[in-house]
Amino acid sequence: MPEPADPAADPAADPAAGPAASARDRDAVLHAVSSAVLAVTRHLSVREVLQVIVRSAARLLDARYAALGVPDDDGAFAEFVAEGISDQQWAAIGPTPRQHGMLGAMLREGTPVRLPDIRRDPRFGWWPKAHPILKDFLGVPITDGDTVLGIIFLSNKRTPGGFGEADEELLTLFAAHAAIAITNARLYERGRELTVVEERTRMARELHDAVSQKLFSLRLTARAAAALTRTDPERAAEAIERVERMAGEALTELRAVIVELRPAELDRHGLVESLRKQAALLNRLHPMTVAFSAEGDPPGDRGLGGAPDPAPEIEVAVLRIAQEAMHNAVRHARAARIDVRLAHREDALVLEVTDDGAGFDSAGPNGAGVHGLGLPSMTDRAQAVGGTLTVSSAPGRGTTVRLEVPA
Repeated sequence: MPEPADPAADPAADPAAGPAASARDRDAVLHAVSSAVLAVTRHLSVREVLQVIVRSAARLLDARYAALGVPDDDGAFAEFVAEGISDQQWAAIGPTPRQHGMLGAMLREGTPVRLPDIRRDPRFGWWPKAHPILKDFLGVPITDGDTVLGIIFLSNKRTPGGFGEADEELLTLFAAHAAIAITNARLYERGRELTVVEERTRMARELHDAVSQKLFSLRLTARAAAALTRTDPERAAEAIERVERMAGEALTELRAVIVELRPAELDRHGLVESLRKQAALLNRLHPMTVAFSAEGDPPGDRGLGGAPDPAPEIEVAVLRIAQEAMHNAVRHARAARIDVRLAHREDALVLEVTDDGAGFDSAGPNGAGVHGLGLPSMTDRAQAVGGTLTVSSAPGRGTTVRLEVPA
């Protein structure tokens, strides 16, 4: 007869130890979920919230792949983010999925799905050729009352054995927290859009009150100068001098208003998505390849402890410098490829825009050949936020614009 197992060696055999261990595990899970939710509340766009949710879920459940989709009304997804898939893989996979196969079934049924192999389920349809092979699968709807806000799913658990009942309970709990975070992010985003409208209305008033009136006076003075040209050249010259002076004053006031204006795309999408969309736009409009990548955990997600987002003036400076550097490469460098990289590091935010174009001699005074390329403007923007801008280039060897701003 086999000897009875030692209860000390098996917590499950000890009636007191089992519940205590389960409670400790539950507390650890709740702490992890709470940390993730606190992290997402620091983000300023819905997409950034979704990215943190997906990354947190993959970490909590030790999944190789994770994704979250928010459906639209046209049979596709308004937002779809994934963890475990590189930018290169995304490019090879193609457009975001539509509401078919298992994803469509989960949206219709609104219930959790846990499978040892998704490929053997009759609801599975297909995936593109470049799509990674998914096997064990766990999906949970994200709901607000009876409304399905989205679906979150994981695949290919690293721990042998696939996903279990405890994993399903955890992801369901996490999805409930995610619903709150997504709803709050949407409300915050809408509130911020209203603030943007109010700010632009204020700016429009300033433009009307200051610049437009100045331009009106300038126009009248120019007419007077034209009328005096033949009859009184001396007074005409004085009027022309006033035109020049007033034009300079109008330009100064216009620049002051523009500098205060925060780009609308930052308010709608956040810094990372704004840069991604800018690169994608240039990629569509021009023959060269324009690629964007983001490295490191974004603010609010570092170790799920959360770091504050960059100050608004830093986001504006980074976006404007990136736009200037990209457009310089498009207009002047004759480049075949432009790479834009944004890295969130522990002590700094680093932007690099690199092209393989014609380049120039950057060793001369102020960088020979850079006149008209906006370098003074970029340098001023960098210095205004405490950052450092460096431009490295050589004829025939391309150009790299690097901005580093202390975190």
